[in-house]
Amino acid sequence: MYENIRNLREDKDILQKEMAEYLHCSQVAYSRYELGLRDIPTQVLISLAKFHNTSTDFLLGLTNAERPYPAKK
Repeated sequence: MYENIRNLREDKDILQKEMAEYLHCSQVAYSRYELGLRDIPTQVLISLAKFHNTSTDFLLGLTNAERPYPAKK
C-alpha cells in the first residue's frame, strides 16, 4: 500500500530499524506502515515527508510527483 515509503527508505540505504528510531517507534510498527497493515498517524506521516523532502500525497500514493508542493505565501 505505501510502496513509496519503502522505496524512499531503500533508495537512501536506510534500515527499517533506523527509520523506526527516527520516528520513535518500533521496527515492527514501522514495517507495518510500509506494508499498509497499520495506519500511519498524521504526525508520523509529516515526519516522513520532512525527512524525505517530499509531500504526504506522494507518500500515500496520491501523486507521482516526488517533490513537495511549493510553500504558500
